[in-house]
Amino acid sequence: MKSEKISDAVVRRLPVYLRFLNELSRREVPTVSSQELGQKLDLNPAQIRKDLAYFGDFGRKGIGYDVAYLIEKIQQILNLDQQINVALVGAGNLGQALSNYNAYLKDNMKIVAVFDASPAKIGTQINNITIQPIEDLTETVREKNVRIGIITVPDYEAQRVADQLVAAGIGAILNFAPTILKVPPEVRIHAADFTTDLLSLAYYLNDGNGKEQPAHES
Repeated sequence: MKSEKISDAVVRRLPVYLRFLNELSRREVPTVSSQELGQKLDLNPAQIRKDLAYFGDFGRKGIGYDVAYLIEKIQQILNLDQQINVALVGAGNLGQALSNYNAYLKDNMKIVAVFDASPAKIGTQINNITIQPIEDLTETVREKNVRIGIITVPDYEAQRVADQLVAAGIGAILNFAPTILKVPPEVRIHAADFTTDLLSLAYYLNDGNGKEQPAHES
């Protein structure tokens, strides 16, 4: 791997490559070129080659990339060659949906614990995971070696939950609460802001000059 700092944009593209490579693997496709990847993913082939070159020389001229080998290498780059346990805090509608989607997380990343403050939810199960009281968070995180936390609580509770996750030793947080969280610099945090993404889509309903575009006919 090159010693220069890898940009966030490159890291965020790696799972996109991995997802498509896994699809090729299921179809028993042995090799793929950067041109084919670019066409399918709507990306510049040169950008794909550059992204992968940050981490090593994985392709062969005239042949392309060995699909199985590249899957293995990207998994290693993303630390997905090891079990990564995830804890989710907030068993509301979104939290339940994410927990039920656990089966999708096939790359050695699993939600292994769910927490909530509601007595009505504590002790019930989501996808065979028993919801625990928030007071159990620190002990459970350490017992199960949880490394990533997902926050799906209301915005006014999110910072307190983030503080608890950090104190328990979590190294990264995915925040679905519509608020900006403050964490120590050694803790990585990503925000999944549905509201902002949805509202920004409204802009593209016009031609950029405030003129509404006609609806597409079915």
